[in-house]
Amino acid sequence: MTSKRSHSRKRPTETRRLRLPPDENRRRLIEALASSIEQNGYRRTSVADIVRIARTSRRTFYEHFEDRDACFLALFDAANEQMMQRIAARVRSDAPWSEQVDMAINAYLDDIAERPALFKSFARELSALGEAGDSRARAAVERIATLLITLVEYSRREHPDVIAHPLSFEMAVVIVAGLRELTVAALEEDADFTPLRATVSEIVKTILNAAVLSSESPSSRSPVTDTGHEHR
Repeated sequence: MTSKRSHSRKRPTETRRLRLPPDENRRRLIEALASSIEQNGYRRTSVADIVRIARTSRRTFYEHFEDRDACFLALFDAANEQMMQRIAARVRSDAPWSEQVDMAINAYLDDIAERPALFKSFARELSALGEAGDSRARAAVERIATLLITLVEYSRREHPDVIAHPLSFEMAVVIVAGLRELTVAALEEDADFTPLRATVSEIVKTILNAAVLSSESPSSRSPVTDTGHEHR
C-alpha cells in the first residue's frame, strides 16, 4: 500500500484527519494504547506503537498527552468510567436485594474478564507511576465505593423494612478494595472467574448483611443465597 501512495492521495487522508474533533483523536490514541497493551504489554509499548495503531502522528499524540504514562493514566480513567456505567446500568432497582448484589458483582467481573490483559497491566503498572498512579487507583476504589453506597441508599429508601442502615464510606471502601485484591490475584494466576463470582458474592453479602440489613429481616439472621432466600 505504501508504494501506491502519491501526493494526490496523501492530501485527502490528511484532510480527513484534520476534520476529527480533538476528543476523537484523543479517543483513538487511548484505544490504540489499549490495543498495544493487549498485544505486547505496557512496558513493550512505545509512543511510536501508539501513533501507528491510531494512524496519527507523534505531534498529535503530544498535543494530547505529555508522555506515554499520561496516556496510560487516561486509559485507566476511561476503563473505570466504562466499568462504573456498566455497574449502574446492570443493577435493577426492582430486583431483590440479593440479586442486586450479584448484578453489581457480575458487572464488575464481566468488565474485567472481557479485557484481562488490560486490567492485569493496570494492577502491575499503576504503582510504578508513583503518586500519580497511586492516586488514580485510590480514586477508582473510592468511585466504585461511592456507587455502592448510592445503590444501597436507593434500596434502603425502597425497602426500609429490609435495609435499615446506610452503608458507611469506610465499609464500602473495604468491600471494593477487597474485591479488587481478589480479582488481581485471579488475574495474575490466569484463573477462571466462575468460582471467584461465588466467593465474592458470599463475602460481600455477609458483610452487607451485618452492616445494613435490619435485625428483623430474615436475611440478617443467616447468609442469603444467590436467589435471595435463606440457607435451609
